[in-house]
Amino acid sequence: MSNGFEAKLAELGVTLPDAPAPAANYVPFVVVGDLAFVSGQISMNEDGLITGKVGVDLTTEEGAAAAKTCAISLLAQAKAACGGDLERLVRVVKLTGFVNSGPDYTEQPKVVNGASDFLVEALGDAGRHSRSAVSAGALPLGVAVEIEGIFQIKP
Repeated sequence: MSNGFEAKLAELGVTLPDAPAPAANYVPFVVVGDLAFVSGQISMNEDGLITGKVGVDLTTEEGAAAAKTCAISLLAQAKAACGGDLERLVRVVKLTGFVNSGPDYTEQPKVVNGASDFLVEALGDAGRHSRSAVSAGALPLGVAVEIEGIFQIKP
């Protein structure tokens, strides 16, 4: 029986992009048993990279929107880890979110909520996960947010 993740994404108006290729000497995901460890996905949309420091160049809300784009890329990678069949996804296990922010910024959890809220909206209870949300003084290419994830999949 299908759990309808693809249908729910379509209902939300979200089309998963092709899984982004890695930008350096690493693989986009590693599957060990029934877990897929997905490398950090950076904030980007159809216009390109979403850059800047949250709390300086971007508002918390703009940071949360950037985090949502990371979650969409994470799902694209999870789908690839599932051999192209997102219905093999069992649940999101853990996210680790990195927020490019200044030294006095303290709303990292609200930023990473952009990813967490989207995953729960798209996947229901399967999208509920543990997580960390931390500040970073800088991120690759100056992006606003980077998020990595661990997913449970059906072998």
